[in-house]
Amino acid sequence: MLQQILHDMYIDPELLTELSDVQKHILFYKMREEQLRRWREHEAWEALAEAEGLRPPKVKRASDKHIQWLLGADGEVWVWIMGEGPGDKPYEEISEELIAERARLQAQREAEELWRQKEAEITNKFRDALANEKARILAERWKVEMEDRKAAKVLEERIREEFKRKEEEERKRGEEQIRLQEEQRARELYWTLKQAQLQSQASEKEEREWEEQLRRSKAADEERSRRAQRARDEYRRLSLRAIQKGTVSGLSFMFRELGQSHEQEARLYHHFPGPGPPLPLAMPVRTWERPLRPVSREVIVRWFKEEQLPRQAGFERNTKSIAPWFHGIISREDAEGLLENMTEGAFLVRISEKIWGYTLSYRLQKGFKHFLVDASGDFYSFLGVDPNRHATLTDLIDFHKEEIITVSGGELLQEPCGQRDSPPDYHLLFE
Repeated sequence: MLQQILHDMYIDPELLTELSDVQKHILFYKMREEQLRRWREHEAWEALAEAEGLRPPKVKRASDKHIQWLLGADGEVWVWIMGEGPGDKPYEEISEELIAERARLQAQREAEELWRQKEAEITNKFRDALANEKARILAERWKVEMEDRKAAKVLEERIREEFKRKEEEERKRGEEQIRLQEEQRARELYWTLKQAQLQSQASEKEEREWEEQLRRSKAADEERSRRAQRARDEYRRLSLRAIQKGTVSGLSFMFRELGQSHEQEARLYHHFPGPGPPLPLAMPVRTWERPLRPVSREVIVRWFKEEQLPRQAGFERNTKSIAPWFHGIISREDAEGLLENMTEGAFLVRISEKIWGYTLSYRLQKGFKHFLVDASGDFYSFLGVDPNRHATLTDLIDFHKEEIITVSGGELLQEPCGQRDSPPDYHLLFE
């Protein structure tokens, strides 16, 4: 099953939900190793093709883009932090002065532009008025045929002075109006820039919150890396344990190949001789074509009868009694219901409907764990967790009564969970 997943680089979502967190980490680690192996083969093939001239070598283009930093007297990159240098004013005071100066200059520029417009308007207004008045006077003078030109000139001068006085008054009123508008505009620009500064500070706060979220994300990534590392350490530990304790399983499998009995296997397991001739053990002979995956309960029952019963799956060692931990085709919810009122370490083994194998359901202090047991070959092993291969299902259960399943969880099989109903849930398997 694991080889098929690595070949397709795909796992059925329903099968993925049956895996524990540790199993998922190990499966991801295996798939990543397979990706690296394929990539290295591709790179080696590319290098060989270039060496043999089958493909022109790749030429990297040189880039003329570069960055040159300003260096200080100490040879390091020159850095100045506003408000923290020798003799610098506090950052808040510098910021207030810059805002006020920018507002003043902007208001001054706008006031000068307004004054130029106002001055042109006043000049045109009084120039036109004076011209009209002169034309009126000349028309009246020539109409009444005034002989006293001096009186007309005096009158003209008096009128000129009057208009000049009114022009000066109008200029003063315009200047005062422009000055008031300049002050008002300066205040408006000051508050606009002040609000922009406050919004900038709010943006800095959002940036700090984003950095905090980024830090938490990195911490979560590191935690996943640590879990993957623990899974790899567990894989190595169980591999070493398999080397140290794998003699029994290896000899058990060898005796099965030679047709030896359970009694000889038990003598090797407990390291003491026993009298009596060996009894032959029936090996499964497959007389049907097994599908790639279970498709129905009827197919699962046939698989168990034709392949698992000859291998004594679900029986206690060296007896014809069904093991108390063995159950039939039951769901995850039914298994958790049976383990609900039991203490930590309680367990049961049920036939899986997802793969050709079993599911070991384990009671935690708070919650449950479910481990898939692959039985599609000539051995039994946890899918993605335990590298050890066991000759029988009972060997796997007995092994993990002494050895934990995973390092992170420390699961040790202690109390088997038996049947609650009558007839038992496995009665269809033995009919």
